[in-house]
Amino acid sequence: MSALTRITAPDGVAPAAQYSHVVLGTGRFVAVSGQIALDEDGKVVGEGDPAAQARQVFENLRRCLAAAGAGFDDVIKLTYFVTDTAHLPAIREARAAYIPDDRLPASSAVQVAALVRPEFLLEIEAFAVIGA
Repeated sequence: MSALTRITAPDGVAPAAQYSHVVLGTGRFVAVSGQIALDEDGKVVGEGDPAAQARQVFENLRRCLAAAGAGFDDVIKLTYFVTDTAHLPAIREARAAYIPDDRLPASSAVQVAALVRPEFLLEIEAFAVIGA
């Protein structure tokens, strides 16, 4: 695991409540492609249910990070793509099961018109740094 520094309130920038403005560290960079709510058999989980989809997406992220020798403690950035920003509370709740409030990564949330298939409500990509 790399040593990461999280800065929630850089000088002159309003403090972040649900993310860190800056995360830095040294080590190997890991990029995880956007994950959607598919189970290991490729079946959609939680059609129409943002909370169920968010839980599946975070589990998929966990598995992808593990494949690279990483975990959520190593994540420096999450990007959320949502079809409706009303889904963000459900995503935050799912995230809380994997990432404690004192280890929040930098984050961006983008509302999109659609994802790859209409049954998907959200997609999340991750960037991490792990020890060399």
